[in-house]
Amino acid sequence: MNPELHAYPLPGRSTFSAAVRAGPLLFVSGMTAVDEQRRIVGDDLAGQARFIYGKLAAVLAQAGATLADVIETVEYVTTFDGYDKTADVRREVFGGGPYPAATGVKVSELVRPGALIEIRATAWLGNRA
Repeated sequence: MNPELHAYPLPGRSTFSAAVRAGPLLFVSGMTAVDEQRRIVGDDLAGQARFIYGKLAAVLAQAGATLADVIETVEYVTTFDGYDKTADVRREVFGGGPYPAATGVKVSELVRPGALIEIRATAWLGNRA
């Protein structure tokens, strides 16, 4: 890996990092609502999104960042059923704004069986070491 990059690895034998810092930007890998026992948490989009944003906060913390540092999200969803409720989750997570740029993409399925949503994010870390 390029010495200018810093990776935040996942536990176990993953072939990708939870996040990679490149200069002032932190690129966070897509996450699904999978707990440590590899079970899906939440039976609807909002429940899964809430769990994922909790995981995102933990990854950001490893890099010395918070959800307030997120500048972009991409949400991949397998259904629009209940998608409007994810806006409520974003309001909870990001407070009164400003909100990150966001893209929503509908896909036929995700790699993790039972996952309804996968979220990836980019955060601005500025000059933090």
